Amino acid sequence: MSCLELKDLYDGFRDPKVIKSFQKLIALEATKLLKPINIMEVCGGHTHTIMKYGLTQLLPNNINFIHGPGCPVCIMPKERIDHAYTLAMQDDVILLTLGDMIKVPGSHGSLQDARSRGADVRYLYSPMDALKVAEENPDKKIIFFAIGFETTTPMTAALMDSVIKRNIKNIFFHINHVTVPEAMELLVEGRDDTHCIDAFIGPAHVSVISGAKIYEIFPKKYHIPVVVSGFEPVDVMESIYMIVKQFNEGRSDLEVQYKRLVSYEGNLKAQGLIHHYFEKVDLFKWRGIGRIPNSALRLRDEFAALNAEVIYKNILSYEEINNHKLCICGDILRGLAKPHDCTVFGTACKPTSPLGSCMISSEGACAAYYKYGNLL
Repeated sequence: MSCLELKDLYDGFRDPKVIKSFQKLIALEATKLLKPINIMEVCGGHTHTIMKYGLTQLLPNNINFIHGPGCPVCIMPKERIDHAYTLAMQDDVILLTLGDMIKVPGSHGSLQDARSRGADVRYLYSPMDALKVAEENPDKKIIFFAIGFETTTPMTAALMDSVIKRNIKNIFFHINHVTVPEAMELLVEGRDDTHCIDAFIGPAHVSVISGAKIYEIFPKKYHIPVVVSGFEPVDVMESIYMIVKQFNEGRSDLEVQYKRLVSYEGNLKAQGLIHHYFEKVDLFKWRGIGRIPNSALRLRDEFAALNAEVIYKNILSYEEINNHKLCICGDILRGLAKPHDCTVFGTACKPTSPLGSCMISSEGACAAYYKYGNLL
């Protein structure tokens, strides 16, 4: 029996023949549409799939993509980044975070800048790596700057669970976890005839945790179809086909294309862990979008001893900070513009010299357009 290789798991989902077959099916269904439709792919991972594999070129002109705010780094406001910067600059602190967060600029600079000025800033592949950092640095305060949607929230909760059970005294948390449905609803409520969201491609990894059930409000209240999709090009093409069929059949339903991993209820154990440690915040500012009610999480009061925002409240500012005047990342995150509409895209604003967060993150729409723009 031959050994299974990684490429064997995804080759079928990138098969040109299957993709072209869906292209033909979509083209046939699209001829029956009564009007053009705008599909918002909420997740930045889907945006990159669409751009990387040139899926926009395969679709008829009456199907349009709108790029949504599903990039946790892109929506992080400068105020929160300034918190991370301020904490990192404390002499007895090691600040830990995930991935691209280290490059996003606040008003004082990025965490990368803080590190160049002597701060001990490290990025982790897994939040659980914080345990080793704490063990190796018992005289330091280890602050985990936690970011992400429902996907990464259970990992933060699991780390917290370990910290409490092991009675570790030098790990603290700055929580910046946000939730997807509230932002989607705000975008729907703000739509008009010019910027209309007709359907959603629902996030994949978020839905593995939360379950598809969190999107029920959109078909039921707003009559907007939602199809939860995987990230491979065949997944996305099948999801578009499912959406177009719904329009032609006069339906507005919640459907799951990504059935190999997403269920209706989601991961109940992970949800229970999240609920144990976190509760909703009344308002949370999304970069470029504004304050969205109930769209983020905070540590419950009984865990205040672990909360860096409580411990360091005297040095953390909550003053509003404006974004760069030339950056239209906010409009891009709301689906009101595309990266090439920005006057500084690809010139003053590039991955090596970003003005906005959409160009920094590997999931940002501007980064996708810059990297794969030749496929437009």
